[in-house]
Amino acid sequence: MRILKIAMLAATLLPLGSYAALGGAPSMDASAPTMMLRSVAPDTPSAAAYTVRASQTTYGVTVREYVLPTNVVFAVTWDGPVRPDMNALLGSYFPNFVSSGNGHPRGTGALIERNGDFQIESAGRAGHFFGKALLPRLMPANVHIEDLQ
Repeated sequence: MRILKIAMLAATLLPLGSYAALGGAPSMDASAPTMMLRSVAPDTPSAAAYTVRASQTTYGVTVREYVLPTNVVFAVTWDGPVRPDMNALLGSYFPNFVSSGNGHPRGTGALIERNGDFQIESAGRAGHFFGKALLPRLMPANVHIEDLQ
């Protein structure tokens, strides 16, 4: 009986959808449907420059993780009817996202912020939100921001 109570408590406290935090390891949540979309090879045939993993939250948001061979997420993109949990998605870079408004209140309008270490583009309207966040210093040499869909 005690184990059942602990399991029920854990199920209510754990998030429903899980994905990688920017700059961290990719998500390993077995409950979230995840699929490897593709590996993109660099000019040298020794290894892939990065892989793309996609998962969908319970709210219908598709999150794509761009993962280096060193198992670090250098970019994430999202597309869906609501914004994903930005705190979970951006991890330690979330304070940069919050302070991007430069002290001005931010609503649901578009946000494009680029500084040396962190870039984010987030836009949308009710029923359709999309965006991308990346760490330019970690991006492979032949990858362009436009390549991240």
